[in-house]
Amino acid sequence: MKSNFSDLIQYFRTIAAQHVDIGHTTTEKHFYRFELDEVLTGLKKVNYPALILEGYRYSLLDKLSDNVMKERSGAFMLLGHLNDIGDYDAMHQLWDDLEMICDDIIVRIKSDKRNPVAKAIRDFDLGSVNVALIANENDKNYGIRCTFTISSPLSTDVNPEKWNYTANISH
Repeated sequence: MKSNFSDLIQYFRTIAAQHVDIGHTTTEKHFYRFELDEVLTGLKKVNYPALILEGYRYSLLDKLSDNVMKERSGAFMLLGHLNDIGDYDAMHQLWDDLEMICDDIIVRIKSDKRNPVAKAIRDFDLGSVNVALIANENDKNYGIRCTFTISSPLSTDVNPEKWNYTANISH
């Protein structure tokens, strides 16, 4: 079952809405995509905790066989805000809280991998997950960044409906 970036966006938007500690709604936004226009306009007024989905990049893995794999590398961030960046106890508590939310999301993804409706994460590779604490003292945002890989087979069958074999361009 083929999936695309829009499917991944919808999946993580649903995660943000269904996780009680994030609480994304249409009136109180806590889910963001890390795209230039949304960063420049929408992230000036962020509701915390924020779940931010980054765009992914992909590469192809070909082991000289017919089984070509599409390896999509992506990430999401969970952000919180501190008023006093010198309050290290509050900073550590925020990181602890966000780590628990991140763990909840990973456990949910593991469960949803078996759900045929959640096609965006069916090929989510749990062994690829890496998590790092992040901090931006300028805007007083602290959080956690989770990188992941979604590996799925890529069909190498040419779709003849996508090609006009009679077209020729002469110089």
